[in-house]
Amino acid sequence: MQNRIMITGAGSGLGREIALRWAREGWRLALSDVSDAGLQETLSLVRKAGGDGFVQRCDVRDYSQLTAFAQACEQKFGGIDVIVNNAGVASGGFFGELSLEDWDWQIAINLMGVVKGCKAFLPLLEQSKGTIINIASMAALMQGPAMSNYNVAKAGVVALSESLLVELRQQEIAVHVVCPSFFQTNLLDSFRGPTPAMKAQVGKLLESSPITASDIAEYVYDQVGKGEFLILPHEQGRVAWQIKQQNPQALYDEMANMADKMRAKSRSVG
Repeated sequence: MQNRIMITGAGSGLGREIALRWAREGWRLALSDVSDAGLQETLSLVRKAGGDGFVQRCDVRDYSQLTAFAQACEQKFGGIDVIVNNAGVASGGFFGELSLEDWDWQIAINLMGVVKGCKAFLPLLEQSKGTIINIASMAALMQGPAMSNYNVAKAGVVALSESLLVELRQQEIAVHVVCPSFFQTNLLDSFRGPTPAMKAQVGKLLESSPITASDIAEYVYDQVGKGEFLILPHEQGRVAWQIKQQNPQALYDEMANMADKMRAKSRSVG
């Protein structure tokens, strides 16, 4: 095993914590993000943690930047063993309020960014019989209210991962998809939504999370090692997913009640 890993969105949050978790095992890391400052900080932390590697600015909406990143991995590392498609942005708002531009932006980054990452790195993974780790969200499985564009993009990541799981088995490429619930992160820095009230409500969800990005990275490392395909780091998420599988209608009713409350709250704030 060559121990070479690529991570998008590595400049902060979960991407950074995944980088640090693999760095502690002495891996070589190829780190990308749209934030140069964040990347430099992650690289310095990675080196302190026992790893090494390089950074390259990369916007996952631009396929040519991802193929250039893959070429850099080939030149500097001689290939890649694990790719982590982690770059993502938050979004919220009721369907009627979301513009088509909101939809385009969300799909371009959270779904097509993952598609392009897999596509750009597939030739290298075929050589190394490597591993794909796609970061989705519990929103992909639970479809909470007032975030339809985010739900759809993340559900697409799960469907893509399932498709790759079955298609790439013959090439001996492993595939995993991670569905964290909300956790303490700076995802809100990129938040786009029609109302400040919506941002505040999502912020409350993030703050109330008892689990950190570091905890999630630890869980992901462990579950990837065990060969688990669908990785649900939050206990509440695992319970909710079981409920949905057994009694989906109960969950839809709960979500509809939540939507009513959110509407009432945003009206009172507005």
